[in-house]
Amino acid sequence: MPRSVTTVNIAVADAILGQVSTTTYHHGNLRASLVDAAVELAREQGPDGVALREVARRVGVSHNAAYRHFADREALVAEVGEVGLAGLVGAMQVRLAEVHDDDPVRAARLRLAALGRGYVDFGVAEPGLFRLVFTAYPELPESDPAASPDIAAPDPFAMLGAALDELVVVGYLPPERRPGAEVMCWSSVHGFAVLHAEGPLRGSDPDQREAALDHVLATIDRSYGAPDASPLFPTP
Repeated sequence: MPRSVTTVNIAVADAILGQVSTTTYHHGNLRASLVDAAVELAREQGPDGVALREVARRVGVSHNAAYRHFADREALVAEVGEVGLAGLVGAMQVRLAEVHDDDPVRAARLRLAALGRGYVDFGVAEPGLFRLVFTAYPELPESDPAASPDIAAPDPFAMLGAALDELVVVGYLPPERRPGAEVMCWSSVHGFAVLHAEGPLRGSDPDQREAALDHVLATIDRSYGAPDASPLFPTP
């Protein structure tokens, strides 16, 4: 049985918070404390709020002390981006762990949908960090062509690619339609996340948002499968 939206949001928050140290500054731990403060600023204000001087002020040290650990703002943003990326991956893994189906085709379809749902979970729960991740990583991550696809990889793009490859392996996605599928899936789910995280749909009722996301994910699923494929989600 699917978990409630509230329960899932708690699990997502746990996945995010598990990536962030909550220790206060003491001798020898300044770098971690600076990152903690920067993460909180990103949560509150998005990427534009992350400034070395303000981070130093919150921690209670001089800005010169902060510059000993981070050469410039970009270096600090990159560090916070790592935290945000880990939180995004954690949220996607929470949803992946919910997929249990004995039918390999349906399980693969559900895993692709789970990745999209976890992506949206994170965007809605942490809009500031979500936006910062794409400031810190404005280009597609480089992939190793020799590496095996891994749906558990610490990289959302690699996770998406592995899920799509799995759909080919189980016979649901025709091989000739596999190239470029990441872009369609990613742009659809990312747009949905932005609209609900900080766009005109940000005040939507959580249950209505989940129902709308079901429709988006089912549309993505149908675009790749056979016309007579069974519905991915039950019709209300």
